[in-house]
Amino acid sequence: MEPLGWLFLALAALGVAGSVLPLVPGGLLSVAGVAGYWWSTGFAEPSALVVAALVSVGVLTMLVDYFGGAIAARAGGASAVTTGVAVVVGLLLLLLAGPVGFLVGIAATVFAVEFAQHADTERGLRVALYATVGVLASTVVQVILTGSVLVVLVLVVVI
Repeated sequence: MEPLGWLFLALAALGVAGSVLPLVPGGLLSVAGVAGYWWSTGFAEPSALVVAALVSVGVLTMLVDYFGGAIAARAGGASAVTTGVAVVVGLLLLLLAGPVGFLVGIAATVFAVEFAQHADTERGLRVALYATVGVLASTVVQVILTGSVLVVLVLVVVI
């Protein structure tokens, strides 16, 4: 394999790491690795069908990254306002305190806004739990998706 091929394989591996690192677009790195590897082989391998499937998985990963926590919060009963405020606060706290700040910011914001809207502690806690578990679960899903892209790409290289 050409050195350039190894570079794109490494980029796909960084996609898996990016799935757990804040502000690193794991799905996008995986897609770039697949597309770059395909380009480096002169579009010879993997087949266009495999590339399309892997790119689709990468795009799905990006959607899970951007919307997974919000979808979980909505599933738990959070309003659109609650979800929007929690995302903004979570991102600000991510910059100030890292991933823990992000999680705590989302959970606390969802609880506070839901409690302010409904004056129901149990509801606020339930919705905050859904949102927090949703953020963590979306990370797990991203690792599985980007990991599967990497495994298939490695198999293409080896076989």
